[in-house]
Amino acid sequence: MKLVTLVSNNVGVDTYLELRKAVNFKPLSRIQARKALDNSLYIVCAYIDAKIVGMGRLVGDGAVICYIQDLMIHPDYQHYGIGSAIIEDLIEYVENLCEEGTEIMLDLMCAIGREPFYHKHEFISRPTDKLGPGMIRYIRK
Repeated sequence: MKLVTLVSNNVGVDTYLELRKAVNFKPLSRIQARKALDNSLYIVCAYIDAKIVGMGRLVGDGAVICYIQDLMIHPDYQHYGIGSAIIEDLIEYVENLCEEGTEIMLDLMCAIGREPFYHKHEFISRPTDKLGPGMIRYIRK
């Protein structure tokens, strides 16, 4: 495996859409993709040579809650530690946002079967005896 380089806050719409397609995420319009990237708190991409092989982005308010969105690793490059490098970079970014004496919730939703990966990075599955299940609602037009 060649050297993986992480690059922050520098990804184009076409590259983002190509990676989404490679991992079978829902297609987005170019307008949606541009807005998603522009409104992210932080984006980190993994490259091998000049080829993007993974990315993750954070959304949220940067003070009380951050949400990991679009953690994607190209299928040809999974199981090489790239996802772990990206998620650790995202976690470090949020840790640096957190003010002394406060806490920030770092949330995510993962695909079925991916829970063990996130457990390795100290995320907990919901529901627990104190936390209810995560919920979602799609708004369509």
